[in-house]
Amino acid sequence: MQRILQPGEIEALDRTRMPHARLPQPASLFRERAARLLQQAEGSPIGDYLRVMARIVQAQAELAGHIQTEAWAREAIAQAQSHAMPLCNPRAELDAAWHGALAQLLARLAPEQGLPAPMQQALHALGQHKPEALQALAARILDERMQAGDLLAAPIVMAALQLHYAHKASQLQESDVPYTQPMTICPVCGSQPVASVLRIGGAEGGLRFLHCSLCCTEWHMVRVKCSHCESTGGIRYQGVVSQDEPHGDTAQASPDVSKEVVLAETCDHCHSYRKIVNQEKDPYAEPMADDLASMRLDLLMGQTDYARASANPLLALGPR
Repeated sequence: MQRILQPGEIEALDRTRMPHARLPQPASLFRERAARLLQQAEGSPIGDYLRVMARIVQAQAELAGHIQTEAWAREAIAQAQSHAMPLCNPRAELDAAWHGALAQLLARLAPEQGLPAPMQQALHALGQHKPEALQALAARILDERMQAGDLLAAPIVMAALQLHYAHKASQLQESDVPYTQPMTICPVCGSQPVASVLRIGGAEGGLRFLHCSLCCTEWHMVRVKCSHCESTGGIRYQGVVSQDEPHGDTAQASPDVSKEVVLAETCDHCHSYRKIVNQEKDPYAEPMADDLASMRLDLLMGQTDYARASANPLLALGPR
């Protein structure tokens, strides 16, 4: 009797297959991200902001080895794989154990003299929140429906959530990670990607991975496919092209942008864009750090018909 193979079964039979997912190694991931933010801060008009974010990410790296999370239930993994759905959904059921990561992060950052006074005030205020208030605040941030008073606290809360969920994801094996439908959401936590990255080295060389904004898992998606709607038509790449005054800089598709590390991948089907970070152009490029540091590209894309597909969790924007 013939049987139709399910998603993932064909790949499991192929010993030379490309990696389906890259699970986070939190200590090294946050350490490399902090270093990249500091590198990108040099000479940047938003250098001070990048240095503040680097200090928060460095605190994540210092705490990564002290985070504890519950083991994954094998039944939950099997169910997710059979239904092609993410392993968990923090937006529907947020694990309150992330409060422990927040407490450690606040303790680590509280004595920091280099943080701006408003952020120090936000640290103090977060320490006074009751558990139910923390859950409500995290839910607003994850759903991108923040209130004005949430903006300073948002990067700190997201840093704590990343600590918790990146550690949880790191406990998985690649074979545990389901092939989800749609492919545009994280197969571990269901979050949207912050950016995509072209990796270098080994079996991952030349492959495009989407980088989760929450648990930092990466999952493979073929190039020239929209990471928001999965369309394969009308995909273009735009970058910053410097021009003489009075026009100034613009974002445009051009051979001139072929050397850029960060480009905006635009889709004419859903009229969205998401950045793609190319390690082939710079091996130290890091998706979340380079996405944040290339804010000028976002400003220029704001003058086009394309809307950003998802936000960077280290950049809190005002209420929509």
